[in-house]
Amino acid sequence: MMVTSARGGAISSTSALSTSRAITSGGPCSCRGPATARTRVQLRKTRKTPCHAAAQPSVQVADEELLDDLPSSDAFAELVRMAVAKDPTLAQHSAPATPAALHSSSSHSPPTPTDATKPPWLRQRAPQGERYEYLTDSLRSLKLATVCEEAKCPNIGECWNEGSGTATIMLLGDTCTRGCRFCAVNTSRTPPPPDESEPENTAAAIAAWGVGYIVLTSVDRDDIPDGGAEHFARTVRTLKSLRPDIVVECLTPDFRGDMTAVRHLASSGLDVFAHNIETVHRLQIRVRDARANYMQSLDVLREAKAVGVYTKSSIMLGLGENDEEIIDTMVDLKEAGVDILTFGQYLQPTPLHLSVKEYVTPEKFEHWRKYGEEVIGFRYCAAGPLVRSSYRAGEFFTEAMIKSDRENFAATAV
Repeated sequence: MMVTSARGGAISSTSALSTSRAITSGGPCSCRGPATARTRVQLRKTRKTPCHAAAQPSVQVADEELLDDLPSSDAFAELVRMAVAKDPTLAQHSAPATPAALHSSSSHSPPTPTDATKPPWLRQRAPQGERYEYLTDSLRSLKLATVCEEAKCPNIGECWNEGSGTATIMLLGDTCTRGCRFCAVNTSRTPPPPDESEPENTAAAIAAWGVGYIVLTSVDRDDIPDGGAEHFARTVRTLKSLRPDIVVECLTPDFRGDMTAVRHLASSGLDVFAHNIETVHRLQIRVRDARANYMQSLDVLREAKAVGVYTKSSIMLGLGENDEEIIDTMVDLKEAGVDILTFGQYLQPTPLHLSVKEYVTPEKFEHWRKYGEEVIGFRYCAAGPLVRSSYRAGEFFTEAMIKSDRENFAATAV
């Protein structure tokens, strides 16, 4: 039997059957280079990433009744229906996937493994303990938000209980103006205005905790002219007036590339200016909000370093990056003057966020730690599946490093 296909031309019923046995679907190439050329930092080599069409599973048909369930508007399904009418035995074979089925299967990321199927090194006990309860109550009474809770950090129990306990305080509210695909923080184009008393309340609470190292961070506030830089700086100044000896790290947004805002905060009295590049150059547009980009983050870190403070950044692994790209990113960060670098495993916070491409082993994380310190030359590199940019174990080392540098400077100045 000869029939006309939906695309034009004639094909036989035998060809229709052959086509129906194995149907594959491939979308447009999603591998794109950066929108603009890199101006100051050159990659060592240009790479092309191949695209692969993903095979769609065929739909098994038991009898002719199932073919009748296909939408009549589907021209290809009509073609198969005509072939079956000519030879009923063809109904025993595979039928094609409908366009609706192809769209449904290709528009969703593969499911992320559940906690039960994650590698054992990623399983953590639920947070609890006396110190944990104390910090929780203190933060609630002062209406302070923490990135530990908002971003569902897996280390919250360890950080809030170990030693004197600490938390990463989130300034400027708990709602971000951006929507990065890896982050679980609430988003809105018009979040509530900042609490004007937050800098003083935050500084007073931290001073009362008696900690030696504190991390202040914030959501992106593109709705505020300076991105919240002065709000940040006021918190640092107030805290330093109450506790001059405390080491303050500020994990900052990019302030839309406003270098005046970057310099203003870097000059506020903080000790460590941290800004995360998050992922390798190729994956930036897929992972981060479109208003953030690789070169802008490098410029922010470079500008802060020029003020004379310690600088720090972080990379998530498991998003589909390769080793060469990781090395290139480390080189770029080092050239931007970064002193401290952390590596951690990306974990999908909800089914709506990016899926995990790979669970990196502890051994590979240790490889990157050694490479960062011994080959690239970072002052300190922390790497592990559960390491985050603000991580208690890393804070201990950074605090010791800064205090040692201060002592050495004081000794040489005498």
